[in-house]
Amino acid sequence: MNPDSLAINPLFTRSGEAKERPRFALADDEMLPETAYQIVHDEAMLDGNARLNLATFVGTWMEPEAARLYQDTFDRNMIDKDEYPATAAIEERCWRILADLWNAPDPGKAIGTSTIGSSEACMLGGLALKRRWQHARRAAGKSTETPNLVMSSAVQVCWEKFTNYWDVEMRLVPISEDHPTLDGHQLADYVDENTIGVVAIMGVTYTGQYEPVAQISAALDAIQAATGLDIPIHVDGASGAFIAPFLQPEIEWDFRVPRVHSINTSGHKYGLVYPGVGWIVWRTVECLPEDLVLSVSYLGGDMPTFALNFSRPGAQVLLQYYNFLRLGRSGYAAVQGANRDVARYLASEIGAMEAFDIWNDGSDIPVFAWRLTEGHTENWDLYDLSAQLRQRGWLVPAYPMPDDLADVTVQRIVVRNGLSMDLANLLLGSLRECVAYLDDLNGPLPKHRRATTSFHH
Repeated sequence: MNPDSLAINPLFTRSGEAKERPRFALADDEMLPETAYQIVHDEAMLDGNARLNLATFVGTWMEPEAARLYQDTFDRNMIDKDEYPATAAIEERCWRILADLWNAPDPGKAIGTSTIGSSEACMLGGLALKRRWQHARRAAGKSTETPNLVMSSAVQVCWEKFTNYWDVEMRLVPISEDHPTLDGHQLADYVDENTIGVVAIMGVTYTGQYEPVAQISAALDAIQAATGLDIPIHVDGASGAFIAPFLQPEIEWDFRVPRVHSINTSGHKYGLVYPGVGWIVWRTVECLPEDLVLSVSYLGGDMPTFALNFSRPGAQVLLQYYNFLRLGRSGYAAVQGANRDVARYLASEIGAMEAFDIWNDGSDIPVFAWRLTEGHTENWDLYDLSAQLRQRGWLVPAYPMPDDLADVTVQRIVVRNGLSMDLANLLLGSLRECVAYLDDLNGPLPKHRRATTSFHH
């Protein structure tokens, strides 16, 4: 069998149809749609069961009515607002709903947009911070060279992309055992007149913990009082911006904090939508520099646009609005509360096992991590446990923490809608079986090559 060819099961084909196709080139002839479907369907089965993927934050389940709506609208181009004015109007309703949810002083004066996901939304938030800083510097007759952006060393990789792609210095405040999140500690050592902003994370990717936005803002207030530097905050609320309003409404992390200029979130994470859709909202129109918004007319009509992507699906925007209508505040609170209950239950049960020390208990976003108890064993580690769980269908990642904690390996579970308490108990059963098997080893398992970079998903 040629590895560059794709063998086709004779039962998939009709008489006279080819039984082999090139794998990496286009064939000369057509293929029946039923045959093409079966080939792609069967290869995709190797992906495994998405519901058992406890590594990803991205949603893997929606209701049948949402799936039907998705099928009805997958041909919508979100950027073509002249051709699809109803979809465009619904997009605006969605970000205005978010502006209200996030306590914008006047939601009618806020501005926002949908994006492909949180990564694009973060890029737009960073661009707005940089351009606003440049305008202020030019107006003061100062240099616009060497801008920097300050954030925790535990930020998601999209911020590394932003600083790399747009020539911004990335200033990372290392996390530590005493300061596991960016909390304002020693912030004055990292900001200066070239700082375009500070990023605060509502739900750190590594552990699920919130960074205290109000505390960070208070540190920046003190810095402004001492130096005159007025530094804005962008909140990366990829996960927490769809959790905190419903489960921890007393936490002031959003536009109630005057220094917060913009907030992004992932609709396809705890917004409960299929991938991929994200959102970003600015406190007021003034926080988004006008020269970043371009006008296009060749699609018919004069349309403003601010995005890195141009043509992109509109169906997920409609699915977001479906969830807003379907769930309301009480529905979101119920779903997120159930997720948190499962996370805290799992964290409690895993923390009670002799082999593990819990890093956090899932009380912020429904995500928690643990590490191996010091001295428990020299025969296996969390990478071995991850491999054992994968054999049973569960994807539970192990990875090193960033920077000053890089010698600490943790394992993490993301509890999403669809991981029921019943499935959680099945997971615990598999986990206990894996630990018992590993503890019975007479010697260490062979160590395969592992990635040396941190886990970013």
